[in-house]
Amino acid sequence: MKTYLNLNQILSAANYQQGWEKAQAEYTRQWEKTIKPVKTTSPVKKLAVTLLLLFIMAFQLPVLGQSLTQTIRGRVIDRESQGPLVGAAVHISSLNPVKGTITDADGNFKLEKVPLGRHTLKINYIGYEEQVIPELLLGSGKEIILTVGLTESVRQMDEVVITAQPEKGKPLNDMATLSARSISVEETKRYAASVNDPARAALSYAGVASTDDGGNQIVVRGNSPKGILWRLEGIEVPNPNHFGEEGASGGGISILSVNMIDNSDFFTGAFPAEYGNALSGIFDMKLRQGNNEKREHAFQAGVLGVDFATEGPIKKNYKGSYLANYRYSTLALLDKININVAGDAIPEFQDFSFKVHLPTKKAGIFNFWGIGGYSSQVQEATRDASEWKEKADQVDEIFKSGMGAAGLSHVYFLNSKAYLESVLSLSGNFTRYRYDSIGTDYKPNTFYQESFKNYAARASVLYNQKINNQHTLRVGFIYSNLNFNLFSRGRNEDYNDRIDTFVDNAGGTGLLQAYGQWKYRLLENVTLNTGLHYMRLDLNGNSALEPRLGIRWNFSPTQSLGAAYGTHSRNESMAVYFAQQALGNGQYSQANKDLKLSRARHYVLSYDQLLRENLRFKVETYYQKLFNLAISPDPTSTLAALNSYSGLMADSLVSKGSGRNYGLELSLEKFFTNNYYFLITSSLYNSKYIAADGIERNTRFNGQHILNSLGGKEFKVGKDKANLIGLNFRVLWAGGNRYTPLNLEQSRLQNKAVYYEDKAFEAQVPDYFRTDLRVSYRKNRPKASYILSLDIQNVTNRLNMYNQYYDEDTQSLKISTQTGLIPVLNYRIEF
Repeated sequence: MKTYLNLNQILSAANYQQGWEKAQAEYTRQWEKTIKPVKTTSPVKKLAVTLLLLFIMAFQLPVLGQSLTQTIRGRVIDRESQGPLVGAAVHISSLNPVKGTITDADGNFKLEKVPLGRHTLKINYIGYEEQVIPELLLGSGKEIILTVGLTESVRQMDEVVITAQPEKGKPLNDMATLSARSISVEETKRYAASVNDPARAALSYAGVASTDDGGNQIVVRGNSPKGILWRLEGIEVPNPNHFGEEGASGGGISILSVNMIDNSDFFTGAFPAEYGNALSGIFDMKLRQGNNEKREHAFQAGVLGVDFATEGPIKKNYKGSYLANYRYSTLALLDKININVAGDAIPEFQDFSFKVHLPTKKAGIFNFWGIGGYSSQVQEATRDASEWKEKADQVDEIFKSGMGAAGLSHVYFLNSKAYLESVLSLSGNFTRYRYDSIGTDYKPNTFYQESFKNYAARASVLYNQKINNQHTLRVGFIYSNLNFNLFSRGRNEDYNDRIDTFVDNAGGTGLLQAYGQWKYRLLENVTLNTGLHYMRLDLNGNSALEPRLGIRWNFSPTQSLGAAYGTHSRNESMAVYFAQQALGNGQYSQANKDLKLSRARHYVLSYDQLLRENLRFKVETYYQKLFNLAISPDPTSTLAALNSYSGLMADSLVSKGSGRNYGLELSLEKFFTNNYYFLITSSLYNSKYIAADGIERNTRFNGQHILNSLGGKEFKVGKDKANLIGLNFRVLWAGGNRYTPLNLEQSRLQNKAVYYEDKAFEAQVPDYFRTDLRVSYRKNRPKASYILSLDIQNVTNRLNMYNQYYDEDTQSLKISTQTGLIPVLNYRIEF
């Protein structure tokens, strides 16, 4: 088009900053004059040696005598209405001379032949706030494809609005006020010890703790990990982690591949009104769209798994795309070819995920997506009694778990300022566990077994209306049809080890959620977000109406204050509602069916200051009041459901417990500029609860303090400085796990673990300390990028204490420790 030719002439001029403003105005004028408006529709040695050989071979490819380049492209939209912005100026400010372009009728832009390396992208549009995306990493193996949302200025202006305070980590959800940030894919890849897992990456943020090396469950502001909500593509999904237990929010390894996920949001409190069924935190994850212009692939092999991803256009001259990824555990793969490097009980897992993007001209945008994973770990006793040295040698222990979710999402633009988003999904998850003692006849004697299956069909509808540059409304509902098949039985130590059935039920119920929220920009520097969320569990008719409110005031170009309030609720797992309490003579009761929704009120205050253009300081303080908590009705009991990580609680429970969490969080973040970054976060907090005995006690998760420091630097090497060496570290110091002390005398008398129940969670293990290191090398070739990385978790090999337990064989108290040094080697090729 002629307009593009004129623009390119302007972009090559010395004074680009003035030139693009004129070009944008001229482009918009010509566009409106000639084109009709268009309605939008958008330590393992052998493995290490093998990977090193692959790496060396790949790097022996001949290098062409030319500078390597790649493409940056994407789409610019209005952040509230999701409509395209025609004629927005996009330029790469890190290049000299500057390289840029403007968006077309669908808001799309393309910047070709961009030199490899890190670049800063700036997007401007008349009457909108400038968006700056710093330090994009451009490699030769994959194009960068972005969707950029701009915020309209409250003031009506003819010139472009420039903001003085760019917000790195600003949540994608425009209704979020405080206690929220986006997690970028690059951060997930870059952070030491994150091993491409968004939950582990979130450990670097203020208020987030985990002192369990064996899993990725996280504690947010002293709350149980069970209070985390996982959403994918706008709808709730089961826990997307391998080796996840019933009712848990985490596991051993994420099912969500870094090849699939897009930038996503993470919330730690006072959630916007559209989020429900969460008490402590929310992961709102997105799957990225595949490249709709060229086919791209990625192969990855490492200690954790071998996976392959592929993406590309569905057909020529169509903007639809596909994206898929499959992974299989490396240790299990090696074991199948008789290379056992991990001993017994090898963890085996595999997962698959996909997304098909189907835009249409008039019927809107369809996305068909899915994720699924299966994991197992089997340890069987040797059927030779002469080899048994202790009780643990006489045990069969089998664990299997899996989850899957698939959905159809549809976005229909009613007009330039309103859209309707609908999601239909089917999901399910299961866990099976068996623990048997093997007798001298080699027959199994059941100690415990369980089989939990959960299925759900969900429908979600969201209507979003941007009234003008000050007002945006959003309303919607979510209905979940929940089905379950639950079974658990085992030895009851309180009744002479008799075999009891703890739960045996199959059935279904419904969960209804509805919400409305309003974003009101009172002034250019004052934004109010308010709304209501309603939730009702059909099983017992319990419901909750939850008000939400947040306000933020940018009282100077570099400083802001904020406040937020929200009431939040969550139902228990179905296994808790249908737990059976034995009455004798084969009779039992189900006392938990009428449990109320557990609830919490969140209060948050925030201060944010941009100390320099790339250095931010942030303070948040919060208070959370918890009520309707499930506790034992026994007036002498200290039992409360909030102290469990997951699983079935077979005790009789009532909704009369309470608790409180309060704390102060500090963050100092140097954004990734000049080839380095750092993030220092500190949290001081208390987490308390009151059970039926009426005494306020520490919760299991009251570590009280966290200090987290991470950072990294990149070094440009090679010809044209197109290759990168990355060094990243993380140091974590946190309060240790709390536990109930054991009564050694009574344990010996009863030959089982007996606790001082009146001292629940008074004891605390020593402080948790860990140092992690990540080293990576990226080599760019003309048509591929090769990345070799080594994550060394717990590099000092510190054996942090996990808990205390009673050893029946030695009749003594012993300490269990967590893992030592773990090297995670990984090789990746993008082509």
